[in-house]
Amino acid sequence: MKEQVEQALAKIRPALQRDGGDVELVDVGENGVIKVRLTGACGGCPMSAITLKQGIERILKQEVPAVKEVVSV
Repeated sequence: MKEQVEQALAKIRPALQRDGGDVELVDVGENGVIKVRLTGACGGCPMSAITLKQGIERILKQEVPAVKEVVSV
């Protein structure tokens, strides 16, 4: 599942990088919880929670059905 998550994040990453940010995969839990770290401009952005849930989590769930939740660490 980790490889599938990495591939899905690779699709998301260019949009984040255009805004000066990025996303880093921290852990893929056996329970379907994915831990990521938002970096750069995304790390301190007031909209980062929306980016995480409505952007990253939504796309990861579409691409990798085993994903249950995405959390920022």
